[in-house]
This record gives sequence, structure tokens and C-alpha cells, in this order.
Amino acid sequence: MIDHQWFTTALVLALTLARAASFAAGAGNSLQLWYDKPAARWVEALAIGNGKISAMVFGGVGQERLQLNEGTLWAGGPYDPVNPEAREALPEARQLVNEGKYREAAKLIGAKIMAKPLRQMPYQTVGDLRLAFAGSTNAENYRRTLDLDTAMATVTYTADGVRHQREVFASALDNVIVLRLTADPPGKLAFTASMRTPMAATVETEGKDTLVMRGMGGTAQGIKGQIRYQARVKLLPEGGEMKAEGGAVTVTNATAVTLLITAATSYKRFDDVSGDPEALVKATLDAAAKKSLAQLRAAHLADYQPRFRRVTLDLGQSEAMKLPTDERIRRFGQGNDPHLAALYYQFGRYLLLSCSRPGGQPATLQGLWNESMTPPWDSKYTININTEMNYWPAEPGNLAECVEPLLAMVEELTITGGRTAQKMYGARGWVVHHNTDIWRASAPIDGPQWGMWPCGGAWLCLHLWDRYEYSGDTTLLRRIYPVLKGASEFFLDTLQETPDKKWLVTNPSLSPENGHPFGTSICAGPTMDMQILRDLFANTIKAAALLGVDADFRQKLAATRARLAPNQIGSAGQLQEWLEDWDLKAPERRHRHVSHLYGLYPGRDIHRRDTPELAAAVKKSLELRGDKATGWATAWRICLWTHLGDGDHAYQILQHLLSPDLTYPNMFDAHPPFQIDGNFGGAAGIAEMLMQSRMGTVQEALNPAPVPEIELLPALPKAWPTGRVTGLRARGGFEVDVTWRDGRLLETTVRSLNGGKARLLYGTAAREITLPRGETYRWNGQ
Repeated sequence: MIDHQWFTTALVLALTLARAASFAAGAGNSLQLWYDKPAARWVEALAIGNGKISAMVFGGVGQERLQLNEGTLWAGGPYDPVNPEAREALPEARQLVNEGKYREAAKLIGAKIMAKPLRQMPYQTVGDLRLAFAGSTNAENYRRTLDLDTAMATVTYTADGVRHQREVFASALDNVIVLRLTADPPGKLAFTASMRTPMAATVETEGKDTLVMRGMGGTAQGIKGQIRYQARVKLLPEGGEMKAEGGAVTVTNATAVTLLITAATSYKRFDDVSGDPEALVKATLDAAAKKSLAQLRAAHLADYQPRFRRVTLDLGQSEAMKLPTDERIRRFGQGNDPHLAALYYQFGRYLLLSCSRPGGQPATLQGLWNESMTPPWDSKYTININTEMNYWPAEPGNLAECVEPLLAMVEELTITGGRTAQKMYGARGWVVHHNTDIWRASAPIDGPQWGMWPCGGAWLCLHLWDRYEYSGDTTLLRRIYPVLKGASEFFLDTLQETPDKKWLVTNPSLSPENGHPFGTSICAGPTMDMQILRDLFANTIKAAALLGVDADFRQKLAATRARLAPNQIGSAGQLQEWLEDWDLKAPERRHRHVSHLYGLYPGRDIHRRDTPELAAAVKKSLELRGDKATGWATAWRICLWTHLGDGDHAYQILQHLLSPDLTYPNMFDAHPPFQIDGNFGGAAGIAEMLMQSRMGTVQEALNPAPVPEIELLPALPKAWPTGRVTGLRARGGFEVDVTWRDGRLLETTVRSLNGGKARLLYGTAAREITLPRGETYRWNGQ
């Protein structure tokens, strides 16, 4: 083992940890969100989930509300929205764009090319479990917490001399939500349990201990609801009496009650709704009911904690930790609460583990949590930034398994997107536009201004390639290569030549979701498209080379890639958003989207060292666009500034993100309203301040086996002078710990999971290393 010991480092680290432990003993659990009152609004409730089912826990005194979701409960059923007139209309639309008749092109697209129906299906809610408690609603010593380390929500208070405690967790192994109620002194627990929902559903009791809700997903946009669902709640009392009456179960004189909650639907795949939800929930509850509470809790922790604990982050602690979380959010902009940024980062990892697990659906616009039949933007998958942003913290945050639902969705999109490519474009391969839903709809929706963008699937392919770059798994590479190839084939068949410079570009397309000076967003070859396609083609070429296949196809892709329209710098020194220098004339100078900056992050086109002129143009574009935007757009700006190496500027934007304007009391991101992508983008930005990795330089884009580069503290803000992070993942199969003091690297530990080379960077210092699999290297940056 290569192991350089630094006595001073070890001593300082030991003292730091001792001080942290001492402070934590006084400040309470450093991984808890906590509040001194119940939730009055949904965005104050605490989120739990296991990747399939979820709950929002309100923590009321007189009445508890658990708002429930199941990840496959959506409106509608299998459908094909491709407009039958689209293929015939496309040549005319392209010609209108080439002639600069953008409004006319948009009008034609709206009439003959957009999907039918024009909107997709919404994610929906199961409904609520309600517990109405007997006795006083006046509570003393109230405390409501969400412990990220245990993934458990708790509520404690005293009323009428009785101490009440509730514990709620969502077990992934047993697929149940467990709600444990206790009262002290014994025999003082009394409540009535019932269920309600805005859905088309019925609620009844089965025996004296079980609530059963049976319902149907809604009809939307003329697509009949076809998903049947069932939710069950089984009550297991300790002492007391229990009776069922009028669709409710009443418990009296109990000492404790454990409620087991689960839900399932008839959804099996995007084209199959033949499942039996009743059989599923009965089997799930029967199995869970045979286990003790201790067994259920132990299984939950054994599954969850090893994953969550892969990464630790200490940015420093302060007296602010003693305040309720909502108060800390209100004060974060005042400074002196570095721990809240660490808590926010870990909350992002917690949310991802809670809403995106193998076997479940990918995280929607609201993760796994939604209380409405018609949520904002349908709580579906917006793939012109939002779905991708959901997964930005996954790989560096050591939660690779959370990407599996996204990978599975992309594989399904090759089927529906292949149908769209053929019927709409007459092309090979597959395509998805700016949105999809559980039915994997892939045609352009909403209207020309937003939907006529063919690069959603191409962007999703970057996450498949990331999965390979971080893992080095050749079995995975063989799995994803057909997906990459199909996405590339589509663009080989559909790219158009510009009339003047003979570049190859997308046409029609748009720069999401920004209008240009000519009354629409419709255009040809926006900068973002070209950046995404350079990544897609490069990654497809490298995958084929690594697998030793498709040599002729690789050559064609490389030749096509060389003809894509290049990045251009405009008259103000900005990176142009379009082929023409329209940026300063665009109607929304401070538009929330910064689509043309994809090439810096998360793309591979631009880097501050490799392409300094383009990086400077990105900086100018950011200055023109402004720091403040919606939640997710603010998070993207944080990530971009970190990749420009400006941690202090990124931190200033983080202060805005972690303010009541953009963060709700329960720490959910506010677009507003709630969108979970801001949580994930903000978490990614914090990690990118501390460590960044890439596979080779911009100039090595087509090298199938470059040396991974791991940069330490690339954008450390002055607000975090001393700290430590452990367990971050870097590309190339490495795991990285970093300790710093007074703004300088103290020590980094790099563990090789696969064996191989890496290049470590810290400031102007560099170190080339070669590690066998399982070996460790320590470096102090000198």
C-alpha cells in the first residue's frame, strides 16, 4: 500500500473531530431537521420514502396526517401521441427556419407537428391516512424531527400529562411505511384511523384492524385512466380495544400501536397495466406483519444506513445548530451556519435514496412526493434540464444504484422514441423531446415555444455514459451501447446543413425554453444542441472503440461531429446561445435557463484550463444572465460558477438558494412552487466545490481510455475555511476523502476501486499516481 503518514495532519484531525463530537453532544444530532411545531402546510411536512411508496408526515397533535404516494400511480394509460401530419410538415418547417421565417415556422409546427394530445399525463396521489386523537390539542415540549442518518421521522410531545411519541420510516426491503405510536403512562393511547383521497376511490375496513382504499388513476387529456391501485393500513395494537366502523378503525386504551402501510398499482410497464394491486399489497402486509417492530426497524437500517453513510461532510459547526431548521433557513444569508450547507447536501442525498431505487420509477419533478391530481407541470419528467439535474449528485455522492431507474427509463424510451423517430421524422434510432411521463411518451408537447426540441434523449444518454465512467463496468457498457448508438443514428439521419456555412445542425429546434428576438424560440442549431451532440457522438465513438465494434459507424460519427456548428463568442464577449449573435436582443435577458452553458457543466465541451476563451465567454454570459432565478436555475448557476473555479461567487448564490425565497421550511426546493431538482442541483454544487473529476481534457474527447483527472478543492469558498469530506466518488473508479484547514488542503486519501492511473490536481500542484485495485494513496497537495 502506498501510504504517506503526516503526523501533524493526524493530530489536527483528531483535535477537530474531538471538538466536533463535543459540540454535537450539546447541539443534538447533526443530521437532523427539527421543528418545534407541527406542519401547517404540505411544504412544512417531512418527507420519507423507499423508492416505491412515500409519505409526507405532518406531526399534528389533535390529528396526524400522512399524505401517501405510490410511484406508478399516474393518470391515463398507454398511448401514442405522435401527430400523423408531422412527417409531411417537417420539410416545410425546416425551409421556413432556413429563410428566417421563424414565426411562420412556429405556426406550422403548432398546427401540424406537435403531439396529440398536446400535454402528457400527470403523476397523482394515493391520498391520506388520518389519525384523529382523543384528548387535548394543547401540547408541551413539542419536537418534530427528520433524522437523515436513520431515515426516520419522529414526533414527541406531552398533552394532558401523557407523553406521546411517533416514529415513521419507509422500509425498502419490506416495502411498507411503519408508523409506531406510543403513550406513557400505558393505556392512554386513543385515536381513530381513516383514509381520504381526491382520487376516484372507495375506503372500507377489512376485519377490525385493516383499512383498504381501492381506486383508479384519473383520465387526462382524453386518455382514459387505466391504472388500478390499492392502499392498505394494518393496525397492530399493544393493549386496549379496537373496532372497525364506517370505514374507520378506532383504538382505545392502548399503550402502543404499530401501523403498517403499503400501496401498489396494476402498472407493470409503460405498455402493460395488467398487474394485481390487491394481491401485491396483501402479500406485502402479510409478510411484514409476521415481523416484530425491532426486526422491521433493523432491516430498514441495515438497508439504508450503509448507503447513506458512504459520504460524510463536515463544514464546521456553530451555535445556529441549536435553532429549529426553519429558523436556520431564514438566517442562513447572515452567515455563521456552515453546518446548514452540509445538512442541505446530505438532505439531497437522503431525498435521492428515498425516491429513486432499483425497481422503482425515476425521480419526478417532485421526486416521489405529490398531494395533487393535477400537480405543477404534472410532476412528470422534464428532460431539458430538470430530470437530468435530479441525478447530478448521484455519482459523486456515492449513490450509483439510485441511477438505475433512470437508466431503465431510457431503455424503455428507445422503444417509444424509436416509434416517434420513424413516424415523425422517417429516421432510424430513437428520439425524445423535452418531456416524458410514465407511458414514455416522446413526441413534442405543450407548444412550439417549449416542446419542439429533439435533444432530450441525447442529454439523458450522458447519464448512461457517466455511469460507465464512474464504474468502469464493461457489462454496463455493453448494455448502454445500443442506446447510445440509437440516439446517434437518429441525428445522423436528421441533421440539416446550414445554407451559408454548411454546418450540420438540428432543425427545427430551440434553446430551452428561451425566446429569441423574432417572436418565438424556434430556430436551427442552438448552441446547447451542438454541445449535447458533441458529447453524444464522442461517447458513442468511445463506447464502440472500447467494445471493438462498428468501426465504419465510428468514422461516420467522427466526420459528422467535426461538422457540427462550433461554440461562438458574441459581440459582448458572451457565449452565443444561438447560431446568430442574438443574445443582447433577446426579450428575456435574465432568463432562468442557461442552456447554452451546458458545455461547461454538465457537458464536456468547455473547461477553464483547456478552453480559457470559451470559459471567459461562459462567465460573461452568467454575468449578463444574473445570479438570481428560480430554484433549480439558481442551483445550475452554483454548479457553473464552481466549474469556473469561483467558490465565493458560487457560495453567494448558495446563500440565495438556501433562503426562504427558494427553500421551504421542510427544506424542499421552491421553484416556486416545489420542484425537487433544486435540492439535487444544490447538493451537486456543494460537492463540486470540494472535488471535481473528468476523463481527460476537452481535446481528448475521442480518446477511449484517457487518464482520469481528480481536482481537489477546486472552488472552496472562504466561508468554509476548515472541513472534511469522505467518500466522494470520482470518475475512473476512485473514492476520495479530503481534509482542509485555513483554506488549504491538509490531506487527501484516494482509494482505487478498479485499479489504474489518475492525475491529482490541487491549485498548481499535480501528482500522477498508479494504484492497484483496493490500494490507497495519501497526498498533502505539495
